[in-house]
Amino acid sequence: MICKRNHKGFLYLEDGTIIEGCGFGSKAFSYGEVVFTTSMYGYPELLTDPSYKGQILIIAYPLVGNYGIPRMNISKNGIIENFESERIQINGLVVSEETEGNKWNSHLSLHEWLLQNGIPGISNIDTRSLIKKIRSRGVIEGIILSGIEIENISSFKYDEIDFTSFTSPKNVIVHEGEYDESIVIVDCGIKHGIIKGIYDTFLYNIIRVPCKSNVNDIIKFDPKGVVFGNGPGNPNLLKEVIDTYNFVLEYKIPILGICLGHQIGTLALGGKINKMKFGHRAVNKPVIDVITGNSYITTHNHGYGILSAKDMPKNAKLWFVDPDDSTVEGWINEEKRILSVQFHPEARPGPLDTTWIFRKFKKIIQKGG
Repeated sequence: MICKRNHKGFLYLEDGTIIEGCGFGSKAFSYGEVVFTTSMYGYPELLTDPSYKGQILIIAYPLVGNYGIPRMNISKNGIIENFESERIQINGLVVSEETEGNKWNSHLSLHEWLLQNGIPGISNIDTRSLIKKIRSRGVIEGIILSGIEIENISSFKYDEIDFTSFTSPKNVIVHEGEYDESIVIVDCGIKHGIIKGIYDTFLYNIIRVPCKSNVNDIIKFDPKGVVFGNGPGNPNLLKEVIDTYNFVLEYKIPILGICLGHQIGTLALGGKINKMKFGHRAVNKPVIDVITGNSYITTHNHGYGILSAKDMPKNAKLWFVDPDDSTVEGWINEEKRILSVQFHPEARPGPLDTTWIFRKFKKIIQKGG
């Protein structure tokens, strides 16, 4: 195999499979849970999504890097406009073909960006065959190497690690709004697309508190609503966050749960969250609103979920389901004023079919929240 960067890359899977390709990005190695996305665009947003922390990402689309990487664009109140966080979050990247970017706003190539962030990548891989293996077997743990060799391989158990400790801010972060009201986000690894979606809807101060904050850390800001957003890893490990969710409910404050926040709310109210075989990671996943009968195309990035309606939380009303596998994609608790969705209504990257959920949350708050 001839590699344009003159060094090889390897992917070692826990079942003993060794896949050889060409290395790019940083000459390094990394452990991770090997997952895939079928997204056809938006790799700057995908790679900076904190929900991918601890994972080696395979992109199914065959050409990755075509439009390069733009400079980070930050609004005056600190919200990032074109990335989901300040840095690459994945542990490694696997693509069929790594290409050079050519676009008017390209600042770095994909290779340069990974190199700058210390992330290994491998290309010239039969990603179709690899994804078929994962779809058949389920997600698998592995090691990615780019341009180096290692002798000792230690164990890695994705499900046993609390990755929110790597993605949660250490201190409170405030994005100032136009009105003197506040929405608090419990930040376990929030996407800036979600922050922007909430800000654009409310124009309130958006206050991000660390993931393991207690209820007093939240209530002192007198929030009109609380958002439990996305983040990485196994929600069943987050006992402190689950307790905080229940304590917030005692103050009768409206809650919006998104992705990991949806899972936290489910566990807090007595439901069950289980590991999925290979998860949902795409920008074209259908969901059906069982209340209205409408269907929407949505963005997903999750490896855990409510696998059937019998695992829903107590006193919750079924809202969205995935027609492909019947997983529960959303529920409502009208008495406690909770909206909870597994998919990403902000859809960065992805379609804007469900941004109305932010407006629905605003109406709940305006009716007495």
